[in-house]
Amino acid sequence: IGGNFTQQFQMINHSTGGMITHTGGHSTPLALYNPASGFNTAAANLNFAFQIEDGIQVVLENYMSSRHHSEFWVKGGYIQVDKLPMFGNPDWFSKNLRVKTGHFQPNYGDQQFRRTDNGNAMWNPFVGNYITDAFTTEIGGEVYLFPVDGLLLMGGMTAGYIGGNIAATPVAAPGQEQQQRNPTLYLKAAYDKQLSELVRFRLSASMTANGNQNRNTLYGGDRTGSRYFMALEAANATAAANFTSGRWNPNFTNKLVAFQVNPFVKVAGLEFFGTYENATGNARFGAAPDPEDRKMTQLSGELIYRFLANEQLFVGGRYNQVSGNLLRNSTDEQSINRLAIAAGWFPTRNLLLKVEYADQNYKDFPVNMKEHNGNFNGIVIEAVVGF
Repeated sequence: IGGNFTQQFQMINHSTGGMITHTGGHSTPLALYNPASGFNTAAANLNFAFQIEDGIQVVLENYMSSRHHSEFWVKGGYIQVDKLPMFGNPDWFSKNLRVKTGHFQPNYGDQQFRRTDNGNAMWNPFVGNYITDAFTTEIGGEVYLFPVDGLLLMGGMTAGYIGGNIAATPVAAPGQEQQQRNPTLYLKAAYDKQLSELVRFRLSASMTANGNQNRNTLYGGDRTGSRYFMALEAANATAAANFTSGRWNPNFTNKLVAFQVNPFVKVAGLEFFGTYENATGNARFGAAPDPEDRKMTQLSGELIYRFLANEQLFVGGRYNQVSGNLLRNSTDEQSINRLAIAAGWFPTRNLLLKVEYADQNYKDFPVNMKEHNGNFNGIVIEAVVGF
């Protein structure tokens, strides 16, 4: 049984250059939410892992409270098979293979291992997640191969949608493309090695693809919400309905091909983690369909220094940028960048207190959007419990 709890106190300011044009042609500035310093809604997780047989475990993951849902709800659950006791535990499987199936978080990219998952903020040196957050939960299966020490190969397939869906797809009008519900296929390779007592190296590469899906949720699958409450939100926004403040979903809802490469190097207390992500896709069904594929690139680099006994204290910085054709039905390019500086303290291995200063900027968005010359910046303090 495991649990995670977080509480934040934020002091964030924001501004926009966006304008609204009225009848008659005159324009006035877009009105933003008026934020005050204060506590955010607490987040909590509750997890269960059952060892039902030698080498076979069942995991149930739950959100007890989140920004988007204040009630208890299930994140997902899966079964993981590392041995085959029903067949006498053959060594060829126990040493080289793993099978995972259920409703779970697809193993795409390594940034997911350092992101905050609602109440679980123990592995994130910062308070916020990436601007474009590659996270979802889907129904499917993964097969892992461990051919040699330090090398992981994985192939997976999911239904391509955040939940169950048996509704028939709409029949296409004459001359239009038929909407389908294709599965998502994804692959991953990773090499991870402790090269010496002081040096660890990891390099991973992932790809995921779906050619025709009614609602691909890879970049919109986090239903819990971001840490920057009401940052750059409209005056009439609410924290529950506008729960992705500070993030950007490129809306590749119907077609998506994405690649992510993640290097990690740790030398004594100094560590570097990087992300290069390239995605191509479209939203070709529904309102404002894309006439052609759009592209997006995400870059991130973070440098962390951990010190004192058991690396109890750390300081670090992260730069994150998203650029490309970020708007539906548009060939123009936009970009968003964030600089974050953070420090943290582990009083014990189960307690973490961290503080982050973030400065996020939006460039080349249309003048009628709140993101036009938009900015938010400020400090968020977060307390974390994890066990």
